[in-house]
Amino acid sequence: MENNGMLNVKKWVVMYPVYINSKKTVAEGRRISLSKACESPNCIEISDCCKHLKLPSAVEIDKAYPRDFMQVGRVRVQLKREDGTFVNPAIASRKQLMQKIAELVPRHPERVKKQESQKAKKQEPQATTSTAGTSSKSGKGGKKKR
Repeated sequence: MENNGMLNVKKWVVMYPVYINSKKTVAEGRRISLSKACESPNCIEISDCCKHLKLPSAVEIDKAYPRDFMQVGRVRVQLKREDGTFVNPAIASRKQLMQKIAELVPRHPERVKKQESQKAKKQEPQATTSTAGTSSKSGKGGKKKR
């Protein structure tokens, strides 16, 4: 059983994080509308969303996106079983899969934690960085003559 499962992964649908990344353009590989896309998803989040949708998935960290080889990692997702029936009847196409995952990623527990910790960090130093930013830019540099 295990061996067959590994061979069948090759037939599963490939999901690159770029497909649902709102920071990318269509030319760079985004495949769903900007309004439905999410910001900078990663393979782990996509895989967890597939688990949430009760779809079998496999993360391939060593694979890179062909158009941009710096984008490393992809997720294989099983949409159909061997007999051709859908694993999750609510998701019948790649497009639907991408849109569902893009909806779920912003609510991913890890992401929610990060956002809360970033908000807490940003509230304190924001005042200091904004004043420092304006003072360093204003005026000409160098020594003043007396």
